[in-house]
Amino acid sequence: MVILKSWFLGDYWSIIWPVILFLLIILITLDSFYLINRRFLQLLEKEDWPALVRYLEQRIFKDGHYTPRLVRLLANAYLILSDSSSVVSMENKVAIAKPALVDANALIFGTARILNKDVGGALTFFSTRLNSVKTESAPWVRWYYGFSLLLDRQFSAAGDQFKVLAAESKDGIITGLSSFFLAENLGKAVPQRSLEFTAAAMEGRNRLKKSFPSVNAWNREVKKILNEVYTVVLSKYINETTVWLFGN
Repeated sequence: MVILKSWFLGDYWSIIWPVILFLLIILITLDSFYLINRRFLQLLEKEDWPALVRYLEQRIFKDGHYTPRLVRLLANAYLILSDSSSVVSMENKVAIAKPALVDANALIFGTARILNKDVGGALTFFSTRLNSVKTESAPWVRWYYGFSLLLDRQFSAAGDQFKVLAAESKDGIITGLSSFFLAENLGKAVPQRSLEFTAAAMEGRNRLKKSFPSVNAWNREVKKILNEVYTVVLSKYINETTVWLFGN
């Protein structure tokens, strides 16, 4: 009986000790993460954006920690503070230290140029990344390229981009915005292509409403992107698109 009990306990501990060790590693990792990032977490919780910017600038520019997470956080913090010129300045530094992070955050850096009223810069930025950005943000890079063409008053070229997106994009918001601009702006700006652009807009609208038959369904899709800082320039146009799609 004693031998059986000893065997059972030994077998039990041989099974349970790896689990205990694993839990201890997780606990130590979480404690270490908190201690290392305590200052950052406190500033983020307080939403003290100026102090958070200073902290991130220290970590990135002075300490040289050009990590994807820190770079994205700082760029977002700049935009929250409406400091688009600092995002552009940051882009130049990131391009030297970690060029891949510019493409990884193309929507943030490109949007900053639009907010900074550098339409030509935005146009060049997005056009050079039409084929280099392979992430899920690639369709938005193409849309912002078309939007930059529109802002640059290259209406016919913008229409060419939005026609393709209205007909083929798998993203509902991109389809809606592209169709709206074709119908409400580009058809009027390029009279000789008005029928063409209007037809493309209606095709995109009909395709979209098969996926989003009600305004509530559409609004749920809109909410998914409103937390993204790069959509800060789009809220007005999204509202106008909603009215165009579903009426008042």
